Amino acid sequence: MHSTTKDISSQSHPASAAVSEPRVLIAAGGTGGHVYPAIAIANAVKEECPDATILFVGTRDHMEWRVVPDAGYDIVSIWISGLHRRFTFKNLVFPVKLVVSLMQSYSIIGQFDPEVVVSCGGYVAGPVGWIAAKRGIPLVIQEQNSFPGVTNRMLAKHAEVIFTAFRDADQYLPKDKTVLAGNPTRKELAGADHAQACHEYDFDPSKPVLLILGGSGGARSINDAVVHNLVDLHDEMELQIIWQCGKKYYDELRARIDKQPFVNLRLKDFIHNMKQAYAAADLIVSRAGALSCAEIALTGTPSILVPSPNVAGDHQTRNAESMAEEGASILVSDDQLRQQLSEVVKSLIHDRDRLDSMSHAAKQLAKPDASKRIAEEIIELVKVQQKG
Repeated sequence: MHSTTKDISSQSHPASAAVSEPRVLIAAGGTGGHVYPAIAIANAVKEECPDATILFVGTRDHMEWRVVPDAGYDIVSIWISGLHRRFTFKNLVFPVKLVVSLMQSYSIIGQFDPEVVVSCGGYVAGPVGWIAAKRGIPLVIQEQNSFPGVTNRMLAKHAEVIFTAFRDADQYLPKDKTVLAGNPTRKELAGADHAQACHEYDFDPSKPVLLILGGSGGARSINDAVVHNLVDLHDEMELQIIWQCGKKYYDELRARIDKQPFVNLRLKDFIHNMKQAYAAADLIVSRAGALSCAEIALTGTPSILVPSPNVAGDHQTRNAESMAEEGASILVSDDQLRQQLSEVVKSLIHDRDRLDSMSHAAKQLAKPDASKRIAEEIIELVKVQQKG
């Protein structure tokens, strides 16, 4: 369909008036890095075609089961999980789960009868995408990272088109199918008022705010570094701090922190209103997942990026290097964060000129129309299906 990698930021399809009630099935699960781009694509499809019917496929024990309905979409589940690197009993059950998930995917696709299936990654997308391809339904892949996930790599040969966010991803995917579009982001994240956002957290808008993010599940090494430096950050630098630590770490950290009166600390297991959190922040400490980088760019928030060392292809380091090279971020390695966190934050947080420069650089990297461009291509595929 596509002869070479393209940047579609300047392309646009005509209005989708000729499409009648498109049916789009979206498979995404596991982490926010897969789920939130999927929701952004769904929102964009609905904007293009308000009468579109969209159904998500996920798993019951991951975040998609909560956030997808909260976004206003129906979701059904299949029974699947990933293989563990170490031998566990769960790996023995995997073949059974795979067979069951394929049967469930076949049933879901048969009942919903989608005209296009979209894979945004996560192991849930594997059975769904494979069944879609075998049934001749156009498969669209959206890959968030510079090093594609295993599910999207496996599905790539079956895809009609593959949307990427980093050119580096091309070397792992069929180049004749890839289109460089950027990562879909929730456009509602941008544009909130800083003072109002600070008041939501009972903060003083005139004093600096540090936002600490560990990804949807939290990050132990970031949490440990913050605990080690918390007195410096909160008391010595007099920072107001929003700290998303992850649900599994929350109770332990709450018990430790309650021993001292950190009055300007807001410890959260999960942040539901990210728009307000980004608007309040003067500086972010974050993992360098593709979604985080895209949201940082969209909101123009200066950042200290700490790549996770436990990801395939070390893609978070590549993401962070790209942001740092453009002047949007400072890269700190995971094993150095505990020692360097206070020093790096101190060098930035009161330097308004530096923060403004980083914010400008971040905004230059944003691709706010990524969701719209992907949705337009999905609608074009639906048109072909309906004409056929």
